[in-house]
Amino acid sequence: MKKLMFLIMIAGICLASFAAVEFPGCSTKNYSVQNSKEFNVKPGGNLKLDLQSGGDIEIEGWNKDIVSIEIKSHGRGTNIDSYDIRQEGNNITFNNKKRGKQTDVFVRVPNKFNINFNSVGGDIKITSVDGKLEGKTMGGDLEFRKLKGYMDITTMGGDITLKDSEVDGKVETMGGEVLVENVKGDINASSLGGNVQHINVTGKHKTVGKEIDISTMGGDLDIDKAPNGAKLKTMGGDIAINHAAKFVDAETMGGDVKIKEVDGWVKAKTFGGDVYVKMTGDPKSGKRDADLSSLHGDVTLVVPAGLSMDIDIQITYTKDYKRECKIVSDFGIKEERTTEWKKEHNNSIPVKYIYGTGSVAGGKNKIVISTINGNIYLKKG
Repeated sequence: MKKLMFLIMIAGICLASFAAVEFPGCSTKNYSVQNSKEFNVKPGGNLKLDLQSGGDIEIEGWNKDIVSIEIKSHGRGTNIDSYDIRQEGNNITFNNKKRGKQTDVFVRVPNKFNINFNSVGGDIKITSVDGKLEGKTMGGDLEFRKLKGYMDITTMGGDITLKDSEVDGKVETMGGEVLVENVKGDINASSLGGNVQHINVTGKHKTVGKEIDISTMGGDLDIDKAPNGAKLKTMGGDIAINHAAKFVDAETMGGDVKIKEVDGWVKAKTFGGDVYVKMTGDPKSGKRDADLSSLHGDVTLVVPAGLSMDIDIQITYTKDYKRECKIVSDFGIKEERTTEWKKEHNNSIPVKYIYGTGSVAGGKNKIVISTINGNIYLKKG
């Protein structure tokens, strides 16, 4: 019996030596070890992480002048001392060049600190840090909250979430969705293959700041506010803007364009969808030209009363189009219709045209609207 009890005790000790300790934000499943190190630093230093093996990275700011690094390796028998971790003054570097041995890293840094990361694959989460944030990952989701400073972040294939922050710079993904919400600053967030949403995003000052500039290869663009103008382009998706000032330049290869309010000039083009634009603000203030076009859809422009306009409207409709096309205007315009079907620009389908021209209040602002197989509406707001 004593011998049996001794063997059970030995087995328990062996099992405990291989048990994983809980790691913040991560499951203990499949992990064999956990180790940590601390370094005394001063605010304003630099943390550089290079995970050539891949792995998740979580960085959190705290009110201590300490950098704390905890690791979890998916390998066996790994000790933190086997990683290349160095301190030079207030700068900390962490390198993991062990390919095939994925390592997750959890780091706490002083609230004011600079971050630079590079990973071949893994999720990145950074919260409560004030500094310069730079990095890239080959594949993984990025989540940023409660940040201040400057950002230059890229992921080759993952979603990006940026919330509750005051930052300048850019975040971009090659193939994922982007959400920017409750952010103050000049931040460009873009995707080459996913939807982009801006919700309650404003410049740091009412009159100073950069325009929003977003281009995506395939996805919707949804912008809440663009106080300094917006330049938007998607190869296949809808474009929606709630409020914009100065200007909007929007183009989609296949989708609707809806601009609920723009206090300035506007250019909007779609190759397959409807266009809706409402101009607001003082009609006598600034440039208020409009250039709107659709290759297949209705176009609606609402302008403030008293806007000085030189109006040029054109509807092209094809012989095989079954609906009647029309111009509907709250302003006096001269309408002309061609009577004969014509083949133009190597188009095998004959077409006819409807033209509308006019001048309102001196004709200061150029209003150009065109569509193919659709209606045009010019309304007084």
